[in-house]
Amino acid sequence: MSPRKAAIHALAERMAPERDRWVARNAYFYDHDRRTMQFLIPAGLKVLDLGCGNGDLLASLRPSRGVGIDFSAAAVRIARERHPHLEFRQGDIEDAASYEDLDGPFDVVVLSDAIGALDDCETTLRHLHGVIAPHTRVVIAYFAPIWEPLLEAAARFGEKMPQTEQNWLSTEDIENLLALAGFQPIIRDWRQLVPRRLLGLGPLINSTLATLPGIRRLCLRTYLVARAAPRPAARPLSATVVIPCRNERGNIEPAVQRLPRFTNDLEIIFVEGHSRDGTMDEIRRVIAAYPQYDIKGFVQDGKGKGDAVRKGFAAARGDVLIILDADLTVPPEWIPRFHEALQSGRAEFANGTRLVYPMEAQAMRFLNMIGNRAFSILFTWLLNQRFTDTLCGTKVLSRAHYQQIAANRAYFGDFDPFGDFDLIFGAVKLNLKVVEVPVRYAARTYGSTQISRWSHGWLLLRMVAFAFRKLKAF
Repeated sequence: MSPRKAAIHALAERMAPERDRWVARNAYFYDHDRRTMQFLIPAGLKVLDLGCGNGDLLASLRPSRGVGIDFSAAAVRIARERHPHLEFRQGDIEDAASYEDLDGPFDVVVLSDAIGALDDCETTLRHLHGVIAPHTRVVIAYFAPIWEPLLEAAARFGEKMPQTEQNWLSTEDIENLLALAGFQPIIRDWRQLVPRRLLGLGPLINSTLATLPGIRRLCLRTYLVARAAPRPAARPLSATVVIPCRNERGNIEPAVQRLPRFTNDLEIIFVEGHSRDGTMDEIRRVIAAYPQYDIKGFVQDGKGKGDAVRKGFAAARGDVLIILDADLTVPPEWIPRFHEALQSGRAEFANGTRLVYPMEAQAMRFLNMIGNRAFSILFTWLLNQRFTDTLCGTKVLSRAHYQQIAANRAYFGDFDPFGDFDLIFGAVKLNLKVVEVPVRYAARTYGSTQISRWSHGWLLLRMVAFAFRKLKAF
């Protein structure tokens, strides 16, 4: 070990038996930090915790399999006694030998504060490639450099656990190190402007003021979620295009005719929503007229686009699930770009955006345009990923990821009749890599819009409030 690291190790050995006392002294900080990590990391995953200390954080994540590594023998001994259902090893996470025989890959790799003690952060991050898979998420939690003087003063006056020399890394520093080591940052967030309860004032500030743009960069804690740099899928991905339709008789055959055959295995599913213009009869006619294509038709059980999408996705067999609105305002000719985003590995969730390219005249009313642009700013802040058009109907993800969203739907509940936010919020909660695919938005040529400016606007306001509650103010 370097002299610096030897000093860190000696302090860790000495402080291991006293850690509980310091955690109790700063109970609100540790509780908030733990809840944030639990939000980022769903229960039931295989988790590797590097710099695990006494194992309390790892145990709080409720992993299906949990492995912790720490270079303090005293900390590992306490962790094994306290959490016998988990596996703990003594080792230096900067040494490649510590990753041998770990029986990976893991779903999540956690570095909570450990990055501050490393001599060579880049090399340590490179070691992770031996224990991860493409789906693995690396979650890094650390202190913001702006807090360095306050934290050092707190340690000096006995308000915080003592520490030796640390790497004070900014969010941008950590993102750069991840990129150098072959990782792609997905989400970054900042929490805890006030790391004390202060008779309830701290939680109030942290769930409101501390979440606001600009102010949140002043928070104590930085959280980054990353994945390995994307690689193309090992084989061509099959696809299912789900087309929810209600009173869209004149668009059924054009949808089939205009949709390119962008993969060798393409399934088309129409889900009809109790139309009055004979849409279901037209679907049956088109199925018979195009036997060379795999086309299916269903009548949805409930109401609304969200219900139709769920029925279509439940019946789909493709590797990639694609929503195409039956009004064809998102031209079917653009759908291959969404599939390619997943095939190439660049995206795990592809969201269409109508607000990048100029659109056809009459495609979107002026007030709708202004509202959509305003809400895009709000949702980008709320979701910590860029969204310029949450209401574009075309959304694409893998069937495996959709099944994960469906399995974890209880966190948000059945709140979204349109289906857009059910998928978006679910994708963000799973830390999927979101990419927006610009499309040239076209005017409707058959039928009339089923969207109301006022009801849609009210829906967006409701979704903003709902997202704030579930994603920011927890």
